[in-house]
Amino acid sequence: MLAVALTGGRRPELMNKWVLILVAVLLTQPVQSAEVKGQGQRQGQCVILLHGLWRTSLSMKALQWYLESAGYATANQSYPSLAYTIEDLAEMAVADGLHDCKSRGYQGFHFVTHSLGGILLRQYLDHKPIPGLQRVVMLGPPNRGSQLADYIQSLDFLAPVAPAAVAQLGTGAGSLPLRLGAPDFELGVIAGTLRQSTLLPGFPDEVSDGTVALSETPVDGMKDFLDLPVSHTFMMWNPGVLAQVVFFLEHGEFDRSRESPGSQGPGTRQSHSIGNVTSAVGR
Repeated sequence: MLAVALTGGRRPELMNKWVLILVAVLLTQPVQSAEVKGQGQRQGQCVILLHGLWRTSLSMKALQWYLESAGYATANQSYPSLAYTIEDLAEMAVADGLHDCKSRGYQGFHFVTHSLGGILLRQYLDHKPIPGLQRVVMLGPPNRGSQLADYIQSLDFLAPVAPAAVAQLGTGAGSLPLRLGAPDFELGVIAGTLRQSTLLPGFPDEVSDGTVALSETPVDGMKDFLDLPVSHTFMMWNPGVLAQVVFFLEHGEFDRSRESPGSQGPGTRQSHSIGNVTSAVGR
């Protein structure tokens, strides 16, 4: 979301060095338009992908390819995350993604979001319904605000040049995520737990994906929650995450019948203490 999580010499999600190089190249390429792909063999269903802060649609490429191989049409949406407020970004990204899918004749919509992308969707839905909305998976969303955003805003030399969205992502009185209503759609949240702590100033000092703390990801009303040993930066490329995304879109819950491929073990709500998460999961 706000920075690339440091791995401390550990190889994230067992990715080899050539995959890391490819990812780094993709993440730095400027892309400003949506990519609408796939034949949509799953009748009438289109999946809209929303990336996070500092990213482009290329950061969601692995998800796009995986979803298309599963038969979904996709709209992999880029938006200028550094230039506008969350309210403006929500209107741009969500509305444009819906338009791209509708222009191809699709009437049923799923969303898969990373980090800030999930907050954009919640912001949009707080003001406008989406007819045909089916299921949503959020990856590493700061649903309860971000302590890293608080830290950036506390630095006088950074605050004036920080993206407008950062000032809205904190945990204080001005936190936009904390003002949003509970989701009234089928929502699954996947949180990363690769890092147990960090000594870096501003970064989570608790279990986290390296950028967003585990405790910052749940939201009241979500249907299911899963934590996996993945990082914020690369969770969208993790095979286990990809498989869980498709499983939730198909079944409305995550697959706990086996270990997710690419993870260090099965992710469960019970594996870490994250406050009131159990009561937050709607059943």
